[in-house]
Amino acid sequence: MWAAVIQMCSTPDLERNVAQARELVTEAAHHGAYLAALPEHFAYVGPENLQPPSAQPLDGELVSGFRELARTLGIFVLLGSFPEISHPGRPPYNTSALLGPGGELLARYRKIHLFDVDLADGPRFQESRHVQAGAEVVSVFLPKTPFTAGLSICYDLRFPELYRALADQGAHLFFVPAAFTRQTGRDHWEVLLRARAIENLAYVLAPAQYGVHAPGRSSHGRALIIDPWGTVLAQAPDGEGIIYAKLDFPRLTALRRQLPCLQHRRLR
Repeated sequence: MWAAVIQMCSTPDLERNVAQARELVTEAAHHGAYLAALPEHFAYVGPENLQPPSAQPLDGELVSGFRELARTLGIFVLLGSFPEISHPGRPPYNTSALLGPGGELLARYRKIHLFDVDLADGPRFQESRHVQAGAEVVSVFLPKTPFTAGLSICYDLRFPELYRALADQGAHLFFVPAAFTRQTGRDHWEVLLRARAIENLAYVLAPAQYGVHAPGRSSHGRALIIDPWGTVLAQAPDGEGIIYAKLDFPRLTALRRQLPCLQHRRLR
């Protein structure tokens, strides 16, 4: 199965971001991808303290529009994340939605680990001030493929127990849509993604935000596709665009058979 991972530089302009995301997903499908993955907050990146225009319920026009696009193109589409309004009057979740080739909503994952950090050489983030945390580990079988996918978002990457839980649920690939900061991204992004792949003998698909989004907001980029041996199959250069790689299920199963570390675990 050919997969496409998308890198964007989303801004406070919702209409522009959504139009570009649709164009990139369509381009990926026309290049033969059966799965296209968008980054975290693909529809809006702006000041943290504002209620973004991308904040919508799961049945709002943002998701509905991409459900129709997935159906038209006949591919899987990962909406990396958007602010999901679930209970009016309460903060939204940071939610990732996986759409099927028929336009169906296959899975919804609400980000568990919220990004509350104060970096010595960078800005301070308090995601928990305007986002409520999810609590459910989410994996889903991809119909008409041999793959089961595990969902995660950005800061989740630093918590290997989440990915082991997803592997226990049968996941063969992990989605990690992100807007990694430049300060942490240059040192930690690739090594953490490769570690999650190696530890679990799983593919990792990591669409990313890149560049300057708004005053005080910038992202590292370097979107990646990594195979179960930890080999980088594709990496995005600086800028917006698409990377592609073939997900080889027989190779994955062979590696898990040859190196059955998931079966050798003793600490549970």
